[in-house]
Amino acid sequence: MQTTPALERIEDWLIREALSAPDIARMFAGTCQRLRDADVPVDRSLLTWATLHPLIEAESALWMPETDVQYEAYSHREEDTEEWLRSPIRAVLIGDVSRLRRKLAGGNSEFDFPLCRELAGQGFTDYLVIATGFRLPFQLVGVKRTGIIVSWATKTQDGFTDDQMNAIDYIQLRLALACQSSIQRRIAENIARTYLGERAGNQVLSGRIRHGDGAEIDAVILYCDLRDSTRLAEELGPAAYLKRLNSYFDATAGAVTQAGGEILDFIGDAVLAAFPTDNGGFEAAARQAIEAVDAVFDRLDAINTGEGEPLRCGLALSAGKVMFGNIGISDRLTFSVIGQTVNTAARMEALTKELGCSVLVTADIAKIAPREIQSAGCHTLAGFFEPVELFRFR
Repeated sequence: MQTTPALERIEDWLIREALSAPDIARMFAGTCQRLRDADVPVDRSLLTWATLHPLIEAESALWMPETDVQYEAYSHREEDTEEWLRSPIRAVLIGDVSRLRRKLAGGNSEFDFPLCRELAGQGFTDYLVIATGFRLPFQLVGVKRTGIIVSWATKTQDGFTDDQMNAIDYIQLRLALACQSSIQRRIAENIARTYLGERAGNQVLSGRIRHGDGAEIDAVILYCDLRDSTRLAEELGPAAYLKRLNSYFDATAGAVTQAGGEILDFIGDAVLAAFPTDNGGFEAAARQAIEAVDAVFDRLDAINTGEGEPLRCGLALSAGKVMFGNIGISDRLTFSVIGQTVNTAARMEALTKELGCSVLVTADIAKIAPREIQSAGCHTLAGFFEPVELFRFR
């Protein structure tokens, strides 16, 4: 098509946005408003894209004039809703066509989708859906088409003109290029934080990926291990055990993240987590850890009221300095914590079995406990020379 100075200005703006790692919803809103300023009468537009996230399957941004852009995330479980199954966006996504247009006013009106009738009732006269595909550096399982899908609607009397349609086509292609870089960045952040945790993920994304990169931090360490895991695995079989194990992690690791802690590693059926002291000091971190402990057992109690083998665990809290950084070999690393504080928590958890309790904490954490707790005596932990007084928290 023959471009115009107004469209070239939007194109130039999109290029600059793509180079600055923009928020995709904000960039989309800016694009829509600039189209209106260029005499393309967009009165409603929806941008949708697939993503890679353990909870979210797709994301969208809805824009209308003089309102804030509305971002929404769709879980993996929402794909079978009636609204989605009868959506024109889905029709384009799973069909062989890359565009769909429906006139919403006059004798040629088409209401084969419930949304079209709804938009017509709101005064819209023309509705257009365009898919612009692009390749990602990986294939999303179950997603037939990667890229963006955008719906454009107007309230002008005769709908979009041919020139306005051409302008939308021209700008959407440039928008897709800008979105591609933003979506890839968001997916990289999702992967890093999902598999490494918030703090470690941010460290890796900021460039600390060399062997030995790390820093010493102060933290309360939580170590939690599933009891009778070998017997459960043998009795339940692989599939049922995996399902039960994930229920256990929902209870334990879920309680940690809800309380403000960070999961550092899943070691078989054990959870290693940290509550750093840099956001309020030791006392705040210890209270978060204690809150997590109580929540762990509340969640396990809720699970154990249902069917299935009861889940039990041993848990320990210790506090001190840990080394937080890259360990492994130069071409295969993990970002975790190491040090005496971590070893202490692991040895303490093992001791809970011998002492017949569920939770042991060190003396400094016991002082923060909101209730009086009983001393479990002094114990020499494996690998340590000096005995340590421990306290039964549960």
